[in-house]
Amino acid sequence: MGSVKVAITLDRQTLQSVDGLVSRKVFPNRSRAIQEAVAEKLARMERSRLASECAKLDPKFEKALAEEGLGRDLETWPEY
Repeated sequence: MGSVKVAITLDRQTLQSVDGLVSRKVFPNRSRAIQEAVAEKLARMERSRLASECAKLDPKFEKALAEEGLGRDLETWPEY
């Protein structure tokens, strides 16, 4: 995937922290540090959203739905 240049505004302390990571060679440059931080945050938010959606599920209902018709299906499956 190609990269796109964007302009952002950071507070001075955050920029100093990013520059510190770059100077310690944790990241090759500011862009990579910010890119990885944003990607990591987006991944965390997605996992959090998935957990939130899963919490809305009713386990008993989901189990009943999964097992619906299972007895009938077992009769038609070949024996091993």
